[in-house]
Amino acid sequence: MQSYNFSAVTEIFLLGFRRFQGPNLLMFCLLLLIYCVTLYGNLLIILVVSSSRSLHSPMYFLLTQLSFSDILLSTTIMPNMLKVVLYDGASVSFIGCLIQFYFFAGSVAMECLLLTMMSYDRYQAICHPLQYSTVMDLTFCLKAVLLFWVIVFAVVLMFSVTMSHLDFCGPNIIDHFFCDLDPILELSCSDTFIVKMEDIILVIPLAISPFTIIMVSYVCIIITILKIPSVTGRQKTFSTCSSHLTVVSVFYLSLFTIYLFPNQNSVKKLLSLFYTVLTPLLNPMIYSLSNRDIKKGLKKLLSIKKSMF
Repeated sequence: MQSYNFSAVTEIFLLGFRRFQGPNLLMFCLLLLIYCVTLYGNLLIILVVSSSRSLHSPMYFLLTQLSFSDILLSTTIMPNMLKVVLYDGASVSFIGCLIQFYFFAGSVAMECLLLTMMSYDRYQAICHPLQYSTVMDLTFCLKAVLLFWVIVFAVVLMFSVTMSHLDFCGPNIIDHFFCDLDPILELSCSDTFIVKMEDIILVIPLAISPFTIIMVSYVCIIITILKIPSVTGRQKTFSTCSSHLTVVSVFYLSLFTIYLFPNQNSVKKLLSLFYTVLTPLLNPMIYSLSNRDIKKGLKKLLSIKKSMF
């Protein structure tokens, strides 16, 4: 009997969207446009916050980090997906597949932690305004975010290394548009119990716990807002966290719904588009369109550029 090992599968073929009939070129152009707008929007947020001193606060620093995470997530998924769409499927090396999963998992985990940090920022600002400046400052946020980046990608690296030690002996076809965890494990001819247990262990601190903290924070925020006597005051206070709440709803709703359809590839593909493609696109739009400070910073940046030419 032939013995198979990790080197048995050296190339993965991604089927992409073959079940969804439609003109490939049109979908390619649409996704390319989305990718360009995503990069432009998130880079613009980073540039506006960096260039405006009035935006040098914990909330906007966390927003720039969210933009960095969105750029990483989008760049990890979109370029190869464009190839998959254009050629109705595409091949990627097995190592390249694991690398894509590594950066995908790391950026999604960072998104969860950053959204949690942003909800904690809103909680402190609304529920404990007098203590806000002492609890939340740029130094604290910088240290916390740096720790998040290091821990997340170190942990995901160890998880990816564990995956690489499985035996992959075929087939080498993934019915998805990127290298996600479940499709990769389906190719393994080894016992994947340890990897699945590690996945569950990691999901709790990197996804479930952050979501729980966000929900508790917003319960406290809503209770505090309801205590404000004037309607105008309640609306003004709630408007400071409405953008974040919208982003959290879109991101987590699509992320968690995938686990409700574990065997429905078509549903999983559509839902995966929300948090890998649409969320990085919508985040800068949601924050810039509804945030007066961002709008002022953008106008100031544009006026400076006009004066230079």
